[in-house]
Amino acid sequence: MSDTNSVNAEVTVISPINNDIYITRPFASPTHITASLKKAKQAQKQWQATPLADRKILCSKAIDWLVSNKHQLAEEITWMMGRPIQYSQGEIAGLEERARHMIAISDDALATIELSEKPHFTRYIKRVPLGTVFVIAPWNYPYLTAINSIIPALLSGNCVVLKHSVQTPLCAERLFQAFTEAGLPEGVFQYLHLTHQDTDHVISSGCINHVAFTGSVKGGKAIEEFAAGQLISVGLELGGKDPAYVRSDANLQDAVDTIIDGAFFNSGQSCCSIERVYVHSSIYDAFIEKTVLLINQYQLGRPDNLNTTLGPLVNGKAADFVREQIQEAIQQGAKPHIDEHHFTNSQAGSAYLAPQLLTSVNHTMRIMTEETFGPTLGIQKVESDQEAVMLMNDSDFGLSACIFTQDIDKGIHLGDQLETGTFFINRCDYLDPALAWAGIKQSGRGCTLSSIGFEQLTRPKSYHVKHLI
Repeated sequence: MSDTNSVNAEVTVISPINNDIYITRPFASPTHITASLKKAKQAQKQWQATPLADRKILCSKAIDWLVSNKHQLAEEITWMMGRPIQYSQGEIAGLEERARHMIAISDDALATIELSEKPHFTRYIKRVPLGTVFVIAPWNYPYLTAINSIIPALLSGNCVVLKHSVQTPLCAERLFQAFTEAGLPEGVFQYLHLTHQDTDHVISSGCINHVAFTGSVKGGKAIEEFAAGQLISVGLELGGKDPAYVRSDANLQDAVDTIIDGAFFNSGQSCCSIERVYVHSSIYDAFIEKTVLLINQYQLGRPDNLNTTLGPLVNGKAADFVREQIQEAIQQGAKPHIDEHHFTNSQAGSAYLAPQLLTSVNHTMRIMTEETFGPTLGIQKVESDQEAVMLMNDSDFGLSACIFTQDIDKGIHLGDQLETGTFFINRCDYLDPALAWAGIKQSGRGCTLSSIGFEQLTRPKSYHVKHLI
């Protein structure tokens, strides 16, 4: 987990825009935590008994409230974590798309599984809720990541307790406000501002039935330790070092535009951003030339400025981590292609960081193997599909991967060989809510979205009825 402020007596949000305090909130007291967990347990049976049709209506009303307040929510996102204001409303649009889809498919996804007839017996399998779901959400996409678990958990008949990142506590409060305005019964959806220690306490309290965590590999491992011995399920969406391969037959300009957007949107602060690219030697030089031209068109600046297309990282520490990766790679022989002086707001020690493109890189460098989470991209030349696949799989991560090609059949054949949770052709950095979102290796385990996402938040209950004649 990345809650750097949890050692303080209260949540203190330092805005990356100007390094000033944006908001403060008290951490939940032990009494409040205990009462919230008890309230969730008490509310769950009644919520489970509420017809799915009614649960769908209430969830839809909550989404309506969020959409109707998107301007305020977007401004708060920008000030809390630094995304350019012209893009922040897009997160609410993405939230709506995901939530509406999960609501629409819930009847089928949660339907009882009817078995074939057997003389004198009735047999079927119900999908029943787990109980209380503890959702731990990060700051980088504070609404999108949270809604992935919240909506299907509620639709399935679970109660939800949300713990949001200390960088984005207002998101938890706004979600609570939305579900309250929608008319959810008391205790069905709650939030808690928690320290690391209290997060541990909640998971190990015996009151939680499932943990849905989105965050770092380090945080995911800590969650597993907290849950040890509780015999509860844990869903982990962790980091990534997602690769792209540009084949010789790719539409070059489309590949450049798509990859750079996938690498630098949200200042590269996405688990599924493109962080390493492999380009066939026959188009390598042209790809680099077009890529450098595009990157130099970015406008780094205050994210509350409508002209800004690249905002600050979440804080100076995060930016310095990326700077260290870049400088280390250069010392090891990597070639930088972007002049930092072109981006005058980029200053050492600040959250503002110029984008960077590195060539002459290889897998002995951290820039090609360790998650960067910033606007920096390493590009490596390859001579064949086989070399590209080998390098793409040479990673501790496996969240998403993409290939750019006009030969779709060949692309799918190569995709079959990739060790990844999601495979794209001619696009990247996108979550289609109809598809399962899952990672392998250190990118996590479990799944959100799609009909399969409901399976993570329910358990099968088998009914075996014998008819006496």
